[in-house]
Amino acid sequence: MSNIDTVLKEAMQIDGAIGVALVDHTSGMTLGQAGGNTLNLEVAAAGNTEVVRAKLRTMETLRLREAIEDILITLDTQYHLIRLITDKSGTGLFLYLALDKQRSNLAMARHKLANLERTIEI
Repeated sequence: MSNIDTVLKEAMQIDGAIGVALVDHTSGMTLGQAGGNTLNLEVAAAGNTEVVRAKLRTMETLRLREAIEDILITLDTQYHLIRLITDKSGTGLFLYLALDKQRSNLAMARHKLANLERTIEI
C-alpha cells in the first residue's frame, strides 16, 4: 500500500517548505506533489530530473560506485533538496523539496527528508 500522499504532507511540515514532489527521473514526471503555490512543481520536477541524470552520468564516467544521498542547490532565497529513493521499490525516483531560506534550517530539513525517504512505500 502506497503512503506517498502521507509522506508528501509530512514533508510540507518541514520548516520553510514551499513545495515537495515525488519524481520519476526516468521520465521527469511527478508521482505526487504538495504545496508549490509559488513554484510550478511540474516544471521544477522536469528540470531537476536533468540534474539527477547529469550527476548519475558523471558518476558513471568517473566510475564512482557510490550512491547519491542528496543533491543541494542553493539559490538567493531558497534551498532545493533532491533526495534519491534508496529502497529497491523506489528505484528511479527522488523526492524534491523546495525551502524558503529564511524560514528553514538546512541541517534539520535534510535530516527530516532522509527519514521520510526511508519510510516511503511505493
